[in-house]
Amino acid sequence: MTQNEKLYQATMTFARTLLNKGLLTEEEYRQIDTKFTEKYAPTSGRLLSDIDLINIENRGIYDH
Repeated sequence: MTQNEKLYQATMTFARTLLNKGLLTEEEYRQIDTKFTEKYAPTSGRLLSDIDLINIENRGIYDH
């Protein structure tokens, strides 16, 4: 995974957290995704953008 893909994934994980907490709307989330896809141009990262690789229930880094 390239540095740009890592940055994209970190950004989208944060945005997804805000979305899940109700601090972003779906539209705002899509706008963030579009903006950061253009900025970081991830080659494979966008394929995984809807999968939370850090906080998957019972398999993540952090306990829930």
